[in-house]
Amino acid sequence: MYSIGEIVLYGSNGVCEITEITTKKIGKDSIEYYVLKPVCSDSSTLFVPTQNEMLVSRMRVVLSSDEIKDILSQKTDNEIWIDNKAERCEKIKEIISGGDCMKLVELIRRMHFHSKLQLKKGRRLHITDERFLKEAEKMVCDEVSVVLHIDRNDVLPLVLAG
Repeated sequence: MYSIGEIVLYGSNGVCEITEITTKKIGKDSIEYYVLKPVCSDSSTLFVPTQNEMLVSRMRVVLSSDEIKDILSQKTDNEIWIDNKAERCEKIKEIISGGDCMKLVELIRRMHFHSKLQLKKGRRLHITDERFLKEAEKMVCDEVSVVLHIDRNDVLPLVLAG
């Protein structure tokens, strides 16, 4: 159970604050919700039913600054790339939906490395890969900037330094 005021990562919506826990009557049923307000954007308020295990499982408390620093200091084997587009998309979706910061950082590093290789060949990342990359970057950059109290624009260079 989460509480009001906690800062959580909620899937690809990024870092949110739980601003309240409220009950809404829908038909005959009263349903309790976490009310989430994204921290890094003015996008709409999110309502997550507290009893919906699937949706609540997409929430996790943001990492500590020590955990973030440890993740950023880890080295990544950038050579690992899944050439099969369908397999790669499935794996990337799995990583993004899982919300594991370490896996997201590794994904971002690999995709940037692959992008550089593609540029040397006069190519670009596939449009789907670019979209996934932006989504992963948003999740990581939001969390790192909030936890380390640094400007969001300063996060990506820290991520790619590893």
